[in-house]
Amino acid sequence: MKKKALVITASIFTFALFAFVSKTSNQEPWPVPENYKNKINPIVGDAESIITGKSLYNTHCKSCHGTKGKGDGPKAAQLDTECGDFTKAGFKSQTDGSIYYKTEKGRKDMPSFKTKITETNGIWAIVNYIRTLK
Repeated sequence: MKKKALVITASIFTFALFAFVSKTSNQEPWPVPENYKNKINPIVGDAESIITGKSLYNTHCKSCHGTKGKGDGPKAAQLDTECGDFTKAGFKSQTDGSIYYKTEKGRKDMPSFKTKITETNGIWAIVNYIRTLK
């Protein structure tokens, strides 16, 4: 009887472990081409740009990445991949061009915003806004 309880407990623990790991470990590296990595943001991160970026962020990004950019938006739990946390040092260490590339191109659950954000320099404004998140 004790052996059966031990097997059941171990099975539940193993299932829970794999359920947790499957969501967190699928954050594989996201290579960025050098020509994007080295792109310079053409707009200054001034108040106007940040206001524009925040508005676009709220429309296009907040549902997954959350109000404060922590990857905890209402749609995040429905995704197979983990949403990026814009407040972490690893994210902040990326170049503006890298963030632009990932936003423009997308992959897996992250859609491409190349045709969704039509404002001139809209993605760059979002990059400027994301840089303000703490």
